[in-house]
Amino acid sequence: QVTFVESGGGLVQPGESLRLSCAVSGIAFSIYSMGWYRQTPGKQRELAASISRFEDILYDDSVKGRFTISRDNFKNKVYLQMDNLKPEDTAVYYCNRGAIPWDSWGQGTQVIVSS
Repeated sequence: QVTFVESGGGLVQPGESLRLSCAVSGIAFSIYSMGWYRQTPGKQRELAASISRFEDILYDDSVKGRFTISRDNFKNKVYLQMDNLKPEDTAVYYCNRGAIPWDSWGQGTQVIVSS
């Protein structure tokens, strides 16, 4: 069974940066597209960024130019560098398979952007 452990969230001011990490186990990590999703109360999870096994990358328009997704196939980890954070980036962030997530989710990591 696939498991995800997200970390790196926190409380920051607008304009600051955070780097999220996600450790993935239980799958052949390198063959899957991976993604970072985010969810705010009352809304569905949305895909913020994804990276394919060939490192083709897609970003939601809301994060394009500010977020950078990357992966380390040796460590089975996926990362999200978030720069110039905005209050609207406040959410719980999760990693999962890109585009078509598995049913299993991690606990997520909370990001709060507030002055």
